[in-house]
Amino acid sequence: MTAAIRIDAAQPDDAPAIAPLVGALLDEIMQAIGVQAFHFNLVETTVRLQGFIEQGHYHVLVARCESEPAILGFAALYESFALYAEGAFGTLAELYVSPAHRSHGIGTQLIDAAKALAQDKAWKRLEVTTPPLPQFDRTLAFYEREGFSVAGGKKLKLAL
Repeated sequence: MTAAIRIDAAQPDDAPAIAPLVGALLDEIMQAIGVQAFHFNLVETTVRLQGFIEQGHYHVLVARCESEPAILGFAALYESFALYAEGAFGTLAELYVSPAHRSHGIGTQLIDAAKALAQDKAWKRLEVTTPPLPQFDRTLAFYEREGFSVAGGKKLKLAL
């Protein structure tokens, strides 16, 4: 890719372009693990994402090629709080670059923008979770190259 990539803060009207990328991310994860772990609905996700952006709950960064308006990838972060983290910190909830645009540094640019946002927010750290499976070794290696380190533990959930 030779065109310049720009990272912008997403606006609520970007939600219809970002939501299909969320679906693609979830589909890739489910294909890799062979389990229907997510229930994706494009309309509901679009509305939810638009609301999250409008309310300031989610900080979404989008990667765009300067020569075209299409969104090539995104990173979504939110603020968390914990005593172990010594206060406020950022959680990187989603990071996705469309397959046709991978290995061109877009993921790194999104991480760099996420780090800058974290510093602007005075967050103590950024956290991200990857599945502890061999299918995600490349993902883990990417985050480690970007300065993340394994903190231990396993992510658990309880549906309510």
